[in-house]
Amino acid sequence: MKPNEKHLEFLQNNIARMNQCSFQMKGWAITLASALIAVFVSTISKENPGNKIYICAAIASTILFWCLDSLYLSKERKFIGVYNDLIGVTNGKNHKPVKIKVYEIPIKKYKEWKYSFIRAMLLPSEIILYGVIIIGLIVLSQAV
Repeated sequence: MKPNEKHLEFLQNNIARMNQCSFQMKGWAITLASALIAVFVSTISKENPGNKIYICAAIASTILFWCLDSLYLSKERKFIGVYNDLIGVTNGKNHKPVKIKVYEIPIKKYKEWKYSFIRAMLLPSEIILYGVIIIGLIVLSQAV
């Protein structure tokens, strides 16, 4: 059976939206960390080594954005899985194709490791970006 074009278009729009949200989380993480670093540096004086609460807030917000970004990435992968099952493309050698009704989006049926939140957090691109920010913030707080 040929997939419905509107159904595919709807899935493509959701994939694009999840990707855009993921991109925005990365941008907000960098922006907020940079702003909090600037505020931290402005509190440094000869008598005061700086208020490290800003560094702690930057680390906490970076971890929060990392989690949100990973959530969007895992959902994006689930939508891609639905899309691939709908058009008949394999999602991996151990994946059992899910039967999808017209206009159905059963993302809850995609529970394999490759669709998980934890796997999305552990992707090299995620670890490198957020890890570098967190390590940089820790190094900055120890240097001052």
